[in-house]
Amino acid sequence: MSSRLIGVGVGPGDPELVTVKGVNALRAADVVVVPVMDTGEQGRAEATVLHYVGEEKVVRVVFALNERTDRARREAAWDAAGERVARLLGEHTSVAFATIGDPNVYSTFTYLAQTIGELVPGTVVETVPGITAMQDLAARSGAVLAEGTEPLTLVPVTAGAAVLKDALNGPGTVVAYKFGRQAQAVVEALRETGRIEDAVWGSALGLAEESIRAADELDGRPLPYLSTLIAPARRDGGRGGKL
Repeated sequence: MSSRLIGVGVGPGDPELVTVKGVNALRAADVVVVPVMDTGEQGRAEATVLHYVGEEKVVRVVFALNERTDRARREAAWDAAGERVARLLGEHTSVAFATIGDPNVYSTFTYLAQTIGELVPGTVVETVPGITAMQDLAARSGAVLAEGTEPLTLVPVTAGAAVLKDALNGPGTVVAYKFGRQAQAVVEALRETGRIEDAVWGSALGLAEESIRAADELDGRPLPYLSTLIAPARRDGGRGGKL
């Protein structure tokens, strides 16, 4: 029988936002892998998982999660992590991998699944969707992500502030992820495109250190790496104006 690797989205940090299906998948798996940085501190995924399964079931695997410049180091970390998970799949029939947000949206699970496909052919790969940071921030701030025929654009600012500015010049709501280190460039892009007035920023959603603020209050100082921004669409047609 083929082993199963299940990517489980555990949401942006608030343990109450893990779906029932996600909790069931974590509890049904033989082991639950959580990604950690090489510095060893507990990450959001691990903290969330420990609300639902015992510590003895959790396996911490190092990933170069914040490596952006040293490709060789990043890929070496992916390879080592993949080999560790491959060994687990050889020992167990079901291995869950917990990832913040959703496993199919900017997730480390994507790279792990590709590696396992090469190392352990025949492994059944499944995913359980999770609540994303943009959904959580929208709920906590009251921002509407999309209505009627509006498009919704998601941009990782690690691709560059210019990519964000292009999106802001277009229609619909724009969501920016991972922009903490480029906070100044993001504020400038919002002001230049006339999109700062209704924009909202949030970090550590659902955690004790949660911060949610209007974007026009930001002063350009660096923010937490996992920061989320919502710049709502321009809406001036009244109720149902975008239908």
